[in-house]
Amino acid sequence: MNDNLTVSIIINNYNYDRFLPEAINSAINQTYPHTEIIVVDDGSTDNSRDIIAGYGDRIIPIFQPNSKQAAAFNSGFAKSKGDIIIFLDADDYLFPYAVEEIVAIWKPELSKVHYRLTVVDKIGKSLGYSSPQGSAPLSNGEVSKILLDQGGYVSTPTSGNALNPQVLEKLFPIPDEYKLTADDYLSFQVPFYGDVAAIEKPLGAYRIHDTNQWALATVTAARFQRFVRHDLQNFALLTQKAKALGYEVPTDLEQRSLGRLWSRIISLRLDPHKHPVPSDRPLNLIYSGIRCLWKYSDFNWQKRLFYSLWFIWVGLMPLPLAEPAITWLYAPQHRPKLVDWTVTKIRALIA
Repeated sequence: MNDNLTVSIIINNYNYDRFLPEAINSAINQTYPHTEIIVVDDGSTDNSRDIIAGYGDRIIPIFQPNSKQAAAFNSGFAKSKGDIIIFLDADDYLFPYAVEEIVAIWKPELSKVHYRLTVVDKIGKSLGYSSPQGSAPLSNGEVSKILLDQGGYVSTPTSGNALNPQVLEKLFPIPDEYKLTADDYLSFQVPFYGDVAAIEKPLGAYRIHDTNQWALATVTAARFQRFVRHDLQNFALLTQKAKALGYEVPTDLEQRSLGRLWSRIISLRLDPHKHPVPSDRPLNLIYSGIRCLWKYSDFNWQKRLFYSLWFIWVGLMPLPLAEPAITWLYAPQHRPKLVDWTVTKIRALIA
């Protein structure tokens, strides 16, 4: 183990006083001893600042006016001195052995190590799956090639990444245009600066609750409209970075990301009038989704067939019948209820 490395755990917080102590305690209680814990409070109006003050010199506090995620990342990174950087969202938490396992496989030439997170509810109860969902392993090795081949890679949310500060120096400060998407600003660029290592074992918890910015407690049109706008920004960032570094970008790269196509067809079906891409049509997105599955995905043929039928169902069925399939995909905590829901909807349509 590289037991001389210092790990900076930077907790970014805004009005999460109900979750913040668990995040801070999880950082303090790591089995690996050489850590510094920086807590950036981004203008909270709840009891967060009193909670932070109560930890005294066990943490390094930063209090700033509300300026969103990118500003919190910028402030925390500027203060950090670690050889490895972890940005921990205040509503998430790390398991006690997380840093020890990261340090055990760390190499200075890596751009990052990412690891799975157990998905929990607002009281910390496991929902029975991890983030990212599915059985596909986390991407590792020369991930920049995967990005340029598929427009994305199997990755984890903010709290599931341990980052190389020498790489971050090339990317910080994060521009204000990514103030709400600082995590993806890093996720889509960091792999261009070194290999990525992956740990399939969950090393922390990703919490789903009613005030998450991205995690889905319920399926709504507004959420998927945000996902689509977010994907468009990420794709522009990816192509800009690739071209700046001299890589050739495939002309159909935007059509190679299955997640992006899922979001597009769902947003269109849930509210076609407010969908961010006016030129989108269900049939075109069905075609693009099926093409992506059979030409670019790593799924076996059974999954390709299943998800092909999913695109057809969501694209063509009446919305009351399409909605259960959407929920099944994006909010798996509701899956046990979907059979009854689907039967009820079918009966209502027939009646």
